[in-house]
Amino acid sequence: MIDVLVVDDHDLIRAGIARMLQDDVSINVIGESDSGENAIDSAQSHKPDVVLMDIKMPGIGGIEATRRIKKVSDDIKVVVVSALTDSPSAQRVLDSGASAYVSKNSHISEMIKAVKKVHAGERYISPDIAQNMALNESSNDPFSELSSREKQIAEMIMECRKVQEISDVLCLSPKTVNSYRYRVFEKLGVTSDVGLTLMALKHGLLEVDATE
Repeated sequence: MIDVLVVDDHDLIRAGIARMLQDDVSINVIGESDSGENAIDSAQSHKPDVVLMDIKMPGIGGIEATRRIKKVSDDIKVVVVSALTDSPSAQRVLDSGASAYVSKNSHISEMIKAVKKVHAGERYISPDIAQNMALNESSNDPFSELSSREKQIAEMIMECRKVQEISDVLCLSPKTVNSYRYRVFEKLGVTSDVGLTLMALKHGLLEVDATE
């Protein structure tokens, strides 16, 4: 049996995925979490084989939660699920330590396939995400010049988080956060948070919610 922890901040989506995963005889859903912070606690207490992780959630989000879970135990495999299918996002997911990246447009059978592959020590990327990675491989992506920490802080800035909040979440001093912030601006050739956000939209780094 593969013990799986399902993480998503939307109750109906999380419950639906958990129920459908449980229909597979080789999968045992041992818990559900509604945030990255709770996912870390659950990973420590339940020691799942695989975590099915939503990428966009309040709080630290799926990317940072993945990083911290891998620090808890590198044996825990993480399958990240997201509506984003662009190349920059895919690279951020892989850099975080995730073993698979699955599109939310995927059928539940593909999520099950991803869970089984990472449990067997393999990696998996949804075909639509892999195609976008291949198409953008040679494109000029300015965000590829950023370090993992710079990308992380850039993402939090684009979520309109204040320096103090970023400082609290990442356990860094506000001065250090600002240093990273201005380093990101310098590398990308922007001068403000708004400029950073516009560049991210241009390069497909941000997910636009059409329902809002």
